[in-house]
Amino acid sequence: MSIRLEMLRAFSVTANQGTLAGAAAVLGRTPSAVSMMLAQFEQEIGGPLFETDRKNRLTPLGRLVLEESTRATDVFDKSVEAIRRHAMSTAGIVRIAAVPSATVALLPDVIDAFRKTHAEVRIEISDVDSATVRARVKRDEADIGIVSARPDEPLEGTRIFADDLGIVCAEGGLIHKAHLANQGASDWNLLALEPLIANPLCELVEAPIVGELRLASTLEARNTTAILSFVRRGFGASILPFDAVRNQPDGVEFFVPAKSISQRELRKITQDNDVLRGAVLEFWGLLER
Repeated sequence: MSIRLEMLRAFSVTANQGTLAGAAAVLGRTPSAVSMMLAQFEQEIGGPLFETDRKNRLTPLGRLVLEESTRATDVFDKSVEAIRRHAMSTAGIVRIAAVPSATVALLPDVIDAFRKTHAEVRIEISDVDSATVRARVKRDEADIGIVSARPDEPLEGTRIFADDLGIVCAEGGLIHKAHLANQGASDWNLLALEPLIANPLCELVEAPIVGELRLASTLEARNTTAILSFVRRGFGASILPFDAVRNQPDGVEFFVPAKSISQRELRKITQDNDVLRGAVLEFWGLLER
């Protein structure tokens, strides 16, 4: 008899539960069946894995085998999940991890177009910053990622479009009044007139004042809707791309500083373009301007 995956799983669960009864409940088997499988496993291993029959203390060999068993069962479970997901990809699920501004400005039109031909497909969207988008795509927790980047940064993925970054502030506030007084000749230094509501897009603006204000900021938000709400309440001003505030709420003003214009690009990324298929491939193709 050779070592089987069921043995590894039975051992891992028993070691974590500490009793045969607990392991049996998790595995959906009887305690005697679990005990028999563990005995077979120990016979194949060639040594005892537990110090006592109570299964709550591992031998040195048992601790080593637990580490390897956990790794093996985790890999198997992830592989099964990946197989199931790819099997249902033609009419199953599309997982998107996107920066908040893309969720607001880009995805609604893409989803509308996608549903005209794939109404039965489930779309899952996580609204996170660029670093988290990259991590989720790398860990295969998202099929497609949408990140923000400066146009001069090394190319990553595929460019969707670029738009201007600007200052979003409260209507009638200090920044808004100063901008009106400048008659269109404003620069990023106006941000110093109010507290900065920091967000990851601030990193894309090279003006020194932005870096200084971000370090001093006592409020940070990553969701576009939240940022606009905070600005409207008078908590301060922030930096957003034009597309994210095209339909800005009442009480909020947006302008692009005339000096030192900064842009952000939206880029779509995935683990490997060659393995995209079915609904995911269709959604990928719609992510363009």
